[in-house]
Amino acid sequence: MPSKLAAVTSDPMLINYAQGAAQRNVMPVADFLAPPVDVATMIGRYKKYDQKHRFKAPDTRRSLGGNATRIFFDATDGTFNCTPHAIDVPIDKLETKEAEYTLPLLSDAADLAAAVAGLSHEKDTIDKALAAAGAGTDSNFTSDAVDPVDLLDQAILDVIVATGYGSLMGVGILFGATAWKRTKNNARVRSRYVVAAGATKGSVGQVTPSYSDFGKLLLAEPPCEVSFMVCDEEPEGQDAAYTLLMDDAILVFARMAEPNRYDPSFMKTFRLAGEWMKPGFYESEDGRLDIPKFDWSEDVQVTNPTAVKRLNAKAS
Repeated sequence: MPSKLAAVTSDPMLINYAQGAAQRNVMPVADFLAPPVDVATMIGRYKKYDQKHRFKAPDTRRSLGGNATRIFFDATDGTFNCTPHAIDVPIDKLETKEAEYTLPLLSDAADLAAAVAGLSHEKDTIDKALAAAGAGTDSNFTSDAVDPVDLLDQAILDVIVATGYGSLMGVGILFGATAWKRTKNNARVRSRYVVAAGATKGSVGQVTPSYSDFGKLLLAEPPCEVSFMVCDEEPEGQDAAYTLLMDDAILVFARMAEPNRYDPSFMKTFRLAGEWMKPGFYESEDGRLDIPKFDWSEDVQVTNPTAVKRLNAKAS
């Protein structure tokens, strides 16, 4: 007898719900660092930039009878490979027998799969970003002599110049949690947030900046995010030792909200179009489990390692 779940996995409502769950559970930091690029094939080419191969705006003028400017990829460019990803969420058939309507069971499975996938994607993205940015430059953000705003302004200028793109290219700033704590509590940063405290003439007060507002103090007013991702590198069976993945690091990088295969953004997530968190179904070998499955294909790539600067907000 066919499983009740098998009939529901092809329901358009479930497909839409599963893809919506995936979008809700993509961690904001992952999309911020490596915005998605939908691609038509699992394997393809993208423009890769480095110190020797920089972005240059082409001359698109065509003489009468002449050829048009062609956009092409060569041997120095990169190849994306949208690696298959998959998560199974087994459901015991006793549960499906009790359920009069099985769509809620599958919706719950989609939420669980999307949450796990989102965490995995975020860690992979941050790991690759930190590796590409290198060791960075240390500064004592707890010192009154250090001005984080000036340091970040210079890093923004460096990234803009290194990227060499037009006004569509933006800059993003990602703080580690410790880095943001030291930045917002820095004396020179706090001095910029002076507000009127009351009706008394000359009375002033201070407010603590939020990271969403902090970008307004900076050159080009870039959007800012904070990573609170933690990880445990201890082997299975050992006591957990959670650490902040970004900690005191700050990444200043070039980004486009909607990148393509050609632009010189720092990072991109190539994702097979129409195949994101695609639901399906199969039964376990012993017939006791109904197993909703969720499949997608993506590849996170550092497409321009010159388009990032790392600062380390140290306490000494």
